[in-house]
Amino acid sequence: MFLRTFGWSFGVSAVALVVAFLYGGPQALFLALVLGILEVSLSFDNAVVNARILERMNPFWQKMFLTVGIVIAVFGMRVLFPLLIVGVTARLNPVDAVQLALAKGPIDEPGTYAYILHHAHPQIAAFGGIFLLMIFLDFMFEDREIKWLHWLETPLAKVGRMNGASLVVGLFALGIIGQLAGPELQGGVLMAGIFGMVTYFLVQGLGELFDTDGDGELDEEDITALKQHAAPGTQAKGPNKAVAVAGKAAFMLFLYLEVIDASFSFDGVIGAFAITSDPIIIALGLGLIGAMFVRSLTVYLVRQGTLDEFEYLDHGAHWAIGALAVILLITIGIEVSEVITGLIGVFFIGAAFLASIQRNKRKALEPEPAHTA
Repeated sequence: MFLRTFGWSFGVSAVALVVAFLYGGPQALFLALVLGILEVSLSFDNAVVNARILERMNPFWQKMFLTVGIVIAVFGMRVLFPLLIVGVTARLNPVDAVQLALAKGPIDEPGTYAYILHHAHPQIAAFGGIFLLMIFLDFMFEDREIKWLHWLETPLAKVGRMNGASLVVGLFALGIIGQLAGPELQGGVLMAGIFGMVTYFLVQGLGELFDTDGDGELDEEDITALKQHAAPGTQAKGPNKAVAVAGKAAFMLFLYLEVIDASFSFDGVIGAFAITSDPIIIALGLGLIGAMFVRSLTVYLVRQGTLDEFEYLDHGAHWAIGALAVILLITIGIEVSEVITGLIGVFFIGAAFLASIQRNKRKALEPEPAHTA
């Protein structure tokens, strides 16, 4: 199972490292490897959240996530997205933007590709930070039977009983960040944050067409709708025992998954320019190495049923998302090391994994309920 799932990732990574070596020698190889490790460390929470959505799809759409999805991740977010930001910010046509990227240049030299992208960071961070914050709030404001950090999640669930609680908190956070950004950046930060919030509600609305808000709970109407679009003979794993969706339902889930997956890429793309401004090395490291391993990890979690076995992983991933959202918003005015960002995600996922093991041990020691005739 491990080799079958991660085989392509190891193969593509080996090719990417060879290309990096031929392109820029040992230094380029080392930088590509560092960027790949950075992307994986930043994306543990991404893999868990993606897995919870991906397990609702049939094997065909899981393969689509690993093939078409990786093209979007590598060329869309790691290549085209930075070029788009630089082109819009510097008012360059696509050809000039590509030439500027290939010219490289240090991040502290005005007019270079890295410099322009770095100065667009406040707007990017506002968009991504608010988007991820809304994901975190909607998860925590829902009253769930299973709670990891009871002392925090219980009062948050009570707050969530108020209609529009996540919207109120999101707008409040955006207002504070707008004030902290200063008069020069305030307008752009506020607009970017609003776009992030609007994008979240759009993709959330898309997801709710088939109850893809991530809670895994389906009512009878949802199950009926899913069955209408399911592939013959397919069945999803997990506690819901709902059919694995295909067709229109799976396509909607795929779009929803790609938007969420892209939102996790903001910190890695921006953070990469603190290591190198070479777009080729960034694409090799973040994309072909990092993004491939994250996708393989996602599929591995689905096929092994890990999220159902270790029930706190969902919670740990969303706490990591909340921390990442806060860090992104803080970086609008204060520089935060990528090491801290990566370690926070690893900390929450690791803590949730260990807590899940302890929970499983306690459940194994509990006596089975007596069955009455």
